[in-house]
Amino acid sequence: MAKHKSSLSGVKEIARRAKVSIGTVDRVIHNRGGVSPKTKEKIQRIIKQMDYQPNLLGRRLAMHNKVTTFATLIPKVSDETSFWEAPLKGIERAEAEIKLYNVKIEKYFYDLNEKSSFADVAKKVLKKKPQGILLAPSFIEESIDFAGKCDTLNIPYVFMDSDIPHRSSLSYIGPELYRSGYMAANLVSYLLKDNEDVLIVNVSKQMETDHHLLRKEDGFRGYFKEHHLKNDIHKIDIRKIKYREIKKQLDPVFTKKKNIGLVFVTNSRVSHVAHYIKEEQKDVILVGYDFVKENIQYLDEGIINFLICQKPGEQAYKGVMALYKHIILGLPVEEHIYMPIDVIMKSNYSFYSN
Repeated sequence: MAKHKSSLSGVKEIARRAKVSIGTVDRVIHNRGGVSPKTKEKIQRIIKQMDYQPNLLGRRLAMHNKVTTFATLIPKVSDETSFWEAPLKGIERAEAEIKLYNVKIEKYFYDLNEKSSFADVAKKVLKKKPQGILLAPSFIEESIDFAGKCDTLNIPYVFMDSDIPHRSSLSYIGPELYRSGYMAANLVSYLLKDNEDVLIVNVSKQMETDHHLLRKEDGFRGYFKEHHLKNDIHKIDIRKIKYREIKKQLDPVFTKKKNIGLVFVTNSRVSHVAHYIKEEQKDVILVGYDFVKENIQYLDEGIINFLICQKPGEQAYKGVMALYKHIILGLPVEEHIYMPIDVIMKSNYSFYSN
């Protein structure tokens, strides 16, 4: 096992192998007594086998009862998409691992459809002056302003899910957005006929601020351009996210463009488009994003053909642990940690998790 594996993860593995509690391992590591000689010897043998190095800095912080506070600022789970359930679980998983070292996580949530909600919650976060921040920057101007204030206050911050270039973030953890769209186009190019059109659908109330959707679109178009594919590409931006409005805007597109063979939806709201495709019995390839329950239903029915997924729960977990690694352990953190681009379909979704 690598020496730089986080200390608590090491303690958990030692406890698992020794079939004892984490507390018992901690007592042996810190020589606190209260452990039988036989168990102590067993734990020490496992520690030696793993080449485990105790986190002395974390031990000192725990001994002095110093609390380090991290803040997380992500969208709240809504009726429209369950996407943000996975990052919240990732944050909670990281919290469970590092709380032994008196690290406290304060969770803040904003409304993905309201810029003012982000601004209001961001003020509350900065007022608390946490030692580190994990941010999902959905609104670009407001996020740039927030990042600038963090810089002024010398608060390290990590971006997850979407990046803002030229900011002094500690790290970005998430998809390489352009390559994500590029790969989606690469995938469907094998299925698309020469005479078929492509429809790109962006579904967002705040279209002008959803830079991550546009980067995916750029990547998708980039593949077609780079490989000289002749298929006509049409685009529609849907700003009202109720199904009635989505149907109202899709109807004239399909009426006018008779040769649409592929629909590419740039975010997790692909289920809204899938509802339309199913209801109107359209024979198209449908590709979208994210392993969420509303999408899985249509994937299982064969309405959605492919989902592009990039483990948002793992992104959030790694984001918190990057703060821990930098602030508590004093270790360097990678500037960019790109998540793998997973392709999920009906035949493999039952084996996948975020």
